[in-house]
Amino acid sequence: MSQTFSTDLVPIADRLDAWLSNARQICGDCRFEFPRRHLFHGSIERRNIAGLELTRFSSTPISFAKFPVVSANSVDRFSIVITQLQGVRCYSQDGATAILNPGDSTLIDSGHSWSSNCAGECSRLYLRVPRWLMETKLRLTNLPLLPRISGASGLGVTLFRLATSLYQEAPVLTLEEGTSAIEAYLEILSASIGYPERRSQDVGSHSTELLSRVEQFIETHLAEPTLNPAEIANAAGISVRHLHRLFSSRGSTVTECIRERRLQRCRMELCDPHSAEHNITEIAFFWGFSDSAHFSRCFKRQFGVSPRTFRLWSWNKSWNAERPERARSLEAAANLRPPYPN
Repeated sequence: MSQTFSTDLVPIADRLDAWLSNARQICGDCRFEFPRRHLFHGSIERRNIAGLELTRFSSTPISFAKFPVVSANSVDRFSIVITQLQGVRCYSQDGATAILNPGDSTLIDSGHSWSSNCAGECSRLYLRVPRWLMETKLRLTNLPLLPRISGASGLGVTLFRLATSLYQEAPVLTLEEGTSAIEAYLEILSASIGYPERRSQDVGSHSTELLSRVEQFIETHLAEPTLNPAEIANAAGISVRHLHRLFSSRGSTVTECIRERRLQRCRMELCDPHSAEHNITEIAFFWGFSDSAHFSRCFKRQFGVSPRTFRLWSWNKSWNAERPERARSLEAAANLRPPYPN
């Protein structure tokens, strides 16, 4: 069974009302917002597979807030598996947020309010699964809150392909075939969200502890030029993808963290009179940099002056007293002199 609605078949003046009428038949109590009301267009296609509803929503930018129509303990409570097909869309529920790229998937609990928004053209699949069935098939009594399952690699790719295949083949599958297909899909979903690294990511205290251990490892291995995300992840017992997620949650990357800590160490060395016997290149190489020109560029971008000028200021004990105009004069003077020994 397939039911299709498209605003292309409705007069422009009636498109929003027609969309709202059709969408609320599925979504229930929702508050919609349309950033581009006069340009809005969209489609909704509902298909049934093994008694479960699989819906494809496609539209220009639209945001909404969904309010539950069933209690958290109701037998009519559903889990909604969302598969992003086009556009980048943000989903929020109970303080958690998942930003999905095309191919990514996540889980929504229909027993709690949730919201979603997208800045551009967007399409996604919603598979509504009874909560009790989802818990049984995933072998979990507490389902993860908005887990982001990446469709870029691994099982996430398989999950995405299965979801799109279910949608395409739903009209021709028999009940028995559809049931087998749904069971296979939920098995892959279970494996996708069941890794220890994914569960630990949802526990804030564990993530904080894990990040602290990772940073300690980085700190003690800064002088190793070969230090890289793969080595760090291996030492922490997690995947490289999980490592990147840890740093992304605080607004940085692993590479940026390593570079900034190395620059801080080099800065301390350049200030230290006991390091006067070592030239700038030696200091940079000791702390893991392998190219002196690259180090100089990074240092100036981080601290506003070149390593040479910084060291000159430090040795003159005037680092904290220099005005910007004086700083520029010193920089210019340093560049006009014969090469200062590194």
